[in-house]
Amino acid sequence: MTSEQGTIRLPRELDDVPGWFPVLDQLLFDWFLNRQEAAGDRGDLLEVGVYMGKSAIFLGRHLQEGESYTVCDLFESDAPDDANAAEATKSYRSTLTRQAFEANYLSFHDELPRVLQGPSSIVPGEVKPRSCRFVHIDASHLYEHVQGDITAARDILLPGGLVVLDDFRSEHTPGVSIAAWEAVLNRGLNPICLSTQKLYATWDDPEPIQEALLEMIEERDDCHLSNQQAAGHRIIRLKSKGMKAPAFPKSRHWTPPPPPEPTPAPAPAAPKPQPRPARPPRSLARRLAVDLLPPVVTRAIVRAKANRRVAAR
Repeated sequence: MTSEQGTIRLPRELDDVPGWFPVLDQLLFDWFLNRQEAAGDRGDLLEVGVYMGKSAIFLGRHLQEGESYTVCDLFESDAPDDANAAEATKSYRSTLTRQAFEANYLSFHDELPRVLQGPSSIVPGEVKPRSCRFVHIDASHLYEHVQGDITAARDILLPGGLVVLDDFRSEHTPGVSIAAWEAVLNRGLNPICLSTQKLYATWDDPEPIQEALLEMIEERDDCHLSNQQAAGHRIIRLKSKGMKAPAFPKSRHWTPPPPPEPTPAPAPAAPKPQPRPARPPRSLARRLAVDLLPPVVTRAIVRAKANRRVAAR
């Protein structure tokens, strides 16, 4: 397969996939999922709203044997209402296609997840209750839709499961903010931590996982930490400080960069011109002749001397 497929440029590494998945969130996804797996927690994975697949590709690496992975997005389908249609057209409708998502995903994985094409409201009818250990919600930013997505996540998650809400702090997505904090204040959702873009939360006791998270963060020097209390909740706020992304395998289209061209050897310097041999000093008589005699006489004397030297050979 070439690096071009139609108009889709196939990624060589995760950073080549378009989308918004900051390094801090990559670290947190990796840490939360690895912690679940180390504890022997089993359960399915769900991402609602995939765009071009960047976070979905990352999440798919944590799929364990016997687990299921489902993603849901409108792709080219019609939005369920005018407000959602306007949002989709403004944000991504010109670039997002199911073909592009699948091509990106298969660049890193052998098999696709289960793909639901349609609004997020179809998820409750397609994903079993209490079946998932990790749910990432990054779909519509409209309040009513996010509220429904949070309700679906609550019903779908296993005990101890985690939900991640994207864009809950962005200035252009107040609907997400209202739905997220409403769930915290009135619907039993407990924050674990906040990144710049995402809220990590659970409907169970957050304290054990918060303590483990603080222990991990305090050992690092590349993450700002703020630990606050608000409305009876402990709020751990994190911000990257020059953090590097966790290691992630290259895609099947990756090729090593060509070795650098050898630096050509410098051209040899041109030899310096040799100084002309110094003319032997003239005798006193010759200097006087040059200075005192007329030029005609001087030239005659020079010719006569030259002729004598030739005759003497």
